[in-house]
Amino acid sequence: MEQCACVERELDKVLQKFLTYGQHCEQSLEELLHYVGQLRAELASAALQGTPLSATLSLVMSQCCRKIKDTVQKLASDHKDIHSSVSRVGKAIDRNFDSEICGVVSDAVWDSREKQQQILQMAIVEHLYQQGMLSVAEELCQESTLNVDLDFKQPFLELNRILEALHEQDLGPALEWAISHRQRLLELNSSLEFKLHRLHFIRLLMGGPEKQLEALSYARHFQPFAQLHQREIQVMMGSLVYLRLGLEKSPYCHLLDNSHWVEICETFTRDACSLLGLSVESPLSVSFASGCVALPVLMNIKAVIEQRQCTGVWSHKDELPIEIELGMKCWYHSVFACPILRQQTSDSNPPIKLICGHVISRDALNKLINGGKLKCPYCPMEQNPADGKRIIF
Repeated sequence: MEQCACVERELDKVLQKFLTYGQHCEQSLEELLHYVGQLRAELASAALQGTPLSATLSLVMSQCCRKIKDTVQKLASDHKDIHSSVSRVGKAIDRNFDSEICGVVSDAVWDSREKQQQILQMAIVEHLYQQGMLSVAEELCQESTLNVDLDFKQPFLELNRILEALHEQDLGPALEWAISHRQRLLELNSSLEFKLHRLHFIRLLMGGPEKQLEALSYARHFQPFAQLHQREIQVMMGSLVYLRLGLEKSPYCHLLDNSHWVEICETFTRDACSLLGLSVESPLSVSFASGCVALPVLMNIKAVIEQRQCTGVWSHKDELPIEIELGMKCWYHSVFACPILRQQTSDSNPPIKLICGHVISRDALNKLINGGKLKCPYCPMEQNPADGKRIIF
């Protein structure tokens, strides 16, 4: 972050110079225009009177021309100073950041260049679809000759159609979708359908006393959710008492908060993505955020590897030479590290549960075999190595 701060300081200096130069330029030109305007008025007055050009007026014209020339030269000189400040920003970027980031990882770690390009293009297209930029995604597919199946597009098209309606405060498409997927949403313990009905009920309350009967009639939709959302339903029913006086000045004014619309968009996105088998954040955005955290560490590791001339340390595609902490946000599945070898297990070296209940990696199990028997490293039980069972987290 220190590198970013250095560049930011240089950038702030440039922006401040631009602001100062703009203000000074505007003021100088206004003064010059006013001065020229006065001189022009004097010349026009002399011409109307038919008097010849006086020596004083000639001197004033010469001074005006000199002032125009000096002002333009001064502004041009100040503008050149800004160019040097801009170039210092570029030098600060070169000084604080590695210009060749691709060199952090050996080419042998990745697949072919064509495969890399195809994966990157697919990640960008998926990100664009997920962000609702459908036309941009289609244009990229055409220019890159990337073939995307309609089955791949369909979930994103449906998701964005409903989200656009919610942004316009139209609950119809979202309610229709939630009702059609009611059983699967219940399996996820989702409250999406209830929140949509609650929001529709609140919109009816905003209609005032004229909508009271319609709101009471719509309240029957809360019946299936009475057990789980009893308190919230009671609050909404209680708000009817203040309908004639106005909910804005009642204890139930929080029901009119616009944050409910933001919340329903987030809830729908999360639950819909779970049902459609999509991640809430696109793989591209997650990879980018993780890369921003991991890249400085990898660059330091690269420098150490080159310094100690141990380039063979990092040659595997599915692991890094050291563990990089990305934070809780990037925890997607359980990870088991062997307590004997202190290595993270993998498909080729899975965790094995022994008869006694202790778990070690397969590599550790093979190393502990002595005379066809295995003694647990944590308890005295002897057992047959073949009795160990693989565990899948």
